[in-house]
Amino acid sequence: MKRNLNEQESSRQDATATPFAQTYFHGTKADLKIGDLIEAGYNSNFGRQRKAKYVFLSATLDAAIWGAELAIGAGRERIYLVEPTGAIEDDPDLTDKKYPGNPTKSYRSEHPFRVVGEVTIWQGHPTEQVNAMKNALAKLKEQGIDSLNDH
Repeated sequence: MKRNLNEQESSRQDATATPFAQTYFHGTKADLKIGDLIEAGYNSNFGRQRKAKYVFLSATLDAAIWGAELAIGAGRERIYLVEPTGAIEDDPDLTDKKYPGNPTKSYRSEHPFRVVGEVTIWQGHPTEQVNAMKNALAKLKEQGIDSLNDH
C-alpha cells in the first residue's frame, strides 16, 4: 500500500502543523545529525548487504529498536525520528502471511528520510532475545532465504 505524503509534508512545513502528525523511527548504528538524509544506494544492513534499493522506517519504537540492534557495524545503536520525503509502502518482509496487516508498522521507500530528532532514552531487547533473532536470521541466510527487499 503506497501512501502519498505530499499533503502531510506540506502541513509539516506549515507553522500551524498539528502536533499529532505520525511519528516515524529509523534504527541504525550510523551517527547522523538533524537535517541529514537517510538515502538508498548504500550497502544494506540486512539481507545480502547489497546496495539498498530502499530505506526503512517504522511507526513503532519497538521495530526501530530491532533495526538498531540488528544493524551491522561497530557504532552505537541509535534511534532517529525521521520524516519521509516521498511515498512510503509496507515492508514486504514484515507484511506477508506471517504478519498480516503490518502489525510492526514497518515501511520502506525509494525516497530519502530526513532526520528530525533522536530518541536518546530507550530500552533494548534482552541479550538472549537479540542473539536468538540474529541466529534465526543467520539460519535463513544459510538456507538461501533472502529478503524480499533484495529484489
